Amino acid sequence: MTQFRLAALVALALCTGSAVAADPHPLYGPQLEEFDYPYPVEWFRFQSQGREARMALMDVKPEKSNGHTVILLHGKNFCGATWERTIAALASAGYRVIAPDQIGFCKSTKPDRYQYTFQQLATNTRLMLEARGVTRAVIVGHSMGGMLAARFALMFPDVAERLVMVNPLGLEDWQAEGVPYAPVDQVHQSELRTTFDTIKAYQLKYYYNGRWKPEYDRWVEMAAGLYGGSGRELVAWNQALTADMIFTQPVVHEFGNIRVPTTLMIGGMDRTAPGAARAAPELAQRLGRYPELGRKTAAAIAGATLIEFPELGHSPQVEAPERFHEALLRALTGG
Repeated sequence: MTQFRLAALVALALCTGSAVAADPHPLYGPQLEEFDYPYPVEWFRFQSQGREARMALMDVKPEKSNGHTVILLHGKNFCGATWERTIAALASAGYRVIAPDQIGFCKSTKPDRYQYTFQQLATNTRLMLEARGVTRAVIVGHSMGGMLAARFALMFPDVAERLVMVNPLGLEDWQAEGVPYAPVDQVHQSELRTTFDTIKAYQLKYYYNGRWKPEYDRWVEMAAGLYGGSGRELVAWNQALTADMIFTQPVVHEFGNIRVPTTLMIGGMDRTAPGAARAAPELAQRLGRYPELGRKTAAAIAGATLIEFPELGHSPQVEAPERFHEALLRALTGG
């Protein structure tokens, strides 16, 4: 082996080692192919907007049923798998639990073109329930899933037995408050820069009030692994489209029209406010104040019950699962 070739191989090895050291986190395919879910994944195949779509879901049946079904709707930076401990708690209490991944997220289809609306995702979810033989269900939504759950309850009140929103997005209209609009192409470029570190930094600041636990890393790796894998472009594009949906389709103005029994579960340390980074500092400071937003929302929805966790953040089901599940089960039984 020539001295030149040896030097080239050493340089290649050093570069490869540096790349591995720079990104020690797992990378996943565009549908989280290598990420294991806590329960068997099943599929709902259907036609949507002129194309084949495939929605991943976990359908967990209890050993002894109480006759009720709970649908768990994930947030934008989460997946059905994030509900792992909630699924176990509900199934142990006798509930059938269905946790889907919405189109555009996690293990489900990510179209190259799709008109994302909460109405479309709610319709997809209802079609999935019909295919599963479910005519009535408790609708539980977290974060973006809370916006979707509210839209579902508005569209299909005959299906929604009860509405539970866990730190939902959209308790305020950011655009009406003065947050500048960002075009989809601009958001797409930002999404392409997503890494484990950027997701963790965002969640540390807005979700957990600067307090991090090692067990949160798994969920950050799940989300970040999509961006770094082979489907990076497609994942980032779908995330940009759904970010636009969240920003431009507020449901807050329709809370007074909800006629389904409703429970709000609010972690008071949450400061999530999509687009706040684009806002003027004085505006950003007054956005995402969940204690105030939770109380205002409970007052706007007729008969709503508010459950507050003052010292918890955006994901109380992840941060303090035992306490959260005790409160959730009480809410579901009217306690």
